[in-house]
Amino acid sequence: MTLRITSLLGLRILKDVHYGFLAASPVNANLEIVRYRITKHWNPKWKLLRRVKVMPIDLPKFHEKVEDLSEDEIAKRLKKQGILPTRSWVERQFFIHSTGAVFEPYVPPEGDGKVSPVSKQGAMQSLRFLEKKSKTMMAIRKVRQFEEEFDTPQFCKQASQIYIKMHEMLAAQDKENIIDVITERAYPEVMHNVQNKTIRWKFIKDIELPRVVQARCTEVITKENIFAQITVRFHTQQTLAIYDRFGRLMHGSEIIAKDVLEYVVFEKHLSNQYGVWRIHAKIIPDWLPPKEPSLLTYKKHKEPEEKKNETKEKTVSEVKTIEQSKEEKLALA
Repeated sequence: MTLRITSLLGLRILKDVHYGFLAASPVNANLEIVRYRITKHWNPKWKLLRRVKVMPIDLPKFHEKVEDLSEDEIAKRLKKQGILPTRSWVERQFFIHSTGAVFEPYVPPEGDGKVSPVSKQGAMQSLRFLEKKSKTMMAIRKVRQFEEEFDTPQFCKQASQIYIKMHEMLAAQDKENIIDVITERAYPEVMHNVQNKTIRWKFIKDIELPRVVQARCTEVITKENIFAQITVRFHTQQTLAIYDRFGRLMHGSEIIAKDVLEYVVFEKHLSNQYGVWRIHAKIIPDWLPPKEPSLLTYKKHKEPEEKKNETKEKTVSEVKTIEQSKEEKLALA
């Protein structure tokens, strides 16, 4: 307010006509009054809060080399920033949910499912099975220490349900929920080369009831951390058809049913209270002949006209040479 009054008075003094030495010169009459801005706030009530609003920040020293600093200086700076100092050793918590392989895999007898038990080969197979039965019984006894109600026939029914569920999820390409029925080791093997394909799978019936052929238990890292693996023999009848991305049949048939004999390994983390039986691997014997590869489809690119003309000329020249050689042979004869 005071600044406004003084500015008005100054303008009036310049406008008024003066005589004598008080008269303003013509040069000074054209001068303008400059108003300087005052940075001081008119209300000093919030002066402290305005000062606190600006926080000083210690900028990092980019040109400083960490290698030149001592260990104590590095520890002090980390402590100042609220960071724990690094240690010479690395400790990371991890959880082993499944093993990485099949320990002591079962060796299927040659000709299983075709040889009758009355023949010589069938009798030899039954004798070998009885020899290895003692280890299996010991492993089942170990499983019963963690599961009191464990029963082999009941487990075979459960294994059959898991087996069917896994194949149905594979056909539906349910990548999220399939991990509930297969282990982390089996996941990449099961889901390999499934993209851009349509799978039609159907379980028809059991030719023979599933039975346990082998059971093993092992300790991982510590004695308390125990895993169990049970190999189940499945002799079933099922249909399988695989179509490529263009809807062309690559493998199998949806109509023709086939007998399938498989040895599937189920694994469970016994030490884990919430552990469940899951498919871990499938045993493929060495004596089994290799399967025929599936038919693949490819896109045929159009050849340019120049190459087509060249191929036609080559074929015509080859035909002419063959005819000439035939005529020469007839003339010599």
